[in-house]
Amino acid sequence: MCGRYAASRRPEDLAGVFEVEKWRPEETLEADYNVAPTKEVHAVLDRPLKDADDPRPVRQLRRLKWGLVPSWAKSPEGAARMINARAETVHEKPSYRRAFAARRCILPADGYYEWVTGKQERDLEVAGKKKRPRKQPYFVLPADGSVFAMAGLYEFWRDRTLPDDHPQAWWATCSVITTEAEATPLAVAPAEGPHSLAEIHPRMPLMLTPDRWDAWLDPARTEVEDLRSLLEPPPHGLMRAYPVSTAVSDVRNNGPELLKELAGPEAGTLF
Repeated sequence: MCGRYAASRRPEDLAGVFEVEKWRPEETLEADYNVAPTKEVHAVLDRPLKDADDPRPVRQLRRLKWGLVPSWAKSPEGAARMINARAETVHEKPSYRRAFAARRCILPADGYYEWVTGKQERDLEVAGKKKRPRKQPYFVLPADGSVFAMAGLYEFWRDRTLPDDHPQAWWATCSVITTEAEATPLAVAPAEGPHSLAEIHPRMPLMLTPDRWDAWLDPARTEVEDLRSLLEPPPHGLMRAYPVSTAVSDVRNNGPELLKELAGPEAGTLF
């Protein structure tokens, strides 16, 4: 699962990393250390420029709203539930299959957050002494500090209640593709806590290594079986995880301090 992530890199830096040809300074988003569903996020995609004579796809850095709204949806009300698409079924689910075939993107991040219930908290819950156990958040990121390139899908939805020239007549939305979490040891694991991503959560965002970026973004690739081959998880041993402050659990908190590594978990002994 991916329900929260951090994205602090500047657009000009992302443009260099992903070889972006077109991005608009007026669409720049501020660094966000607590990206939550329904927020606007940066996305890298290959698409012809609007009103351009050249039909070739151009690599762009665009702003999308996190929470996919299918083009055929009657309303955007379900967007907050459409933040993740499973790699195993994305090609066949009505809400995602069209986007999977034609509208794929990369959602750049520093890493993502995931929560684990501590052993002490679980024991209290089992004993009936606590109804809502605290969960310890972990930050998961590439061990080498590179951009965490999450595989994503994007869609356009037309709000028929608004006139064509209204600035909110069209919604551009996206979803993160998730896959089964790695059960192999982390490249760097915390001294106290989980030693694999699967011990944190059974799902994780599908990370695309640089050698797959061009193929994933290429809109000319539309064959389902060909595209499914791009959904293979990345090589093992690329990730690290460490505990962070429970302050990240409140979406109102935002700042680089949320990424600070703790010496140990706040929410009780874990394993």
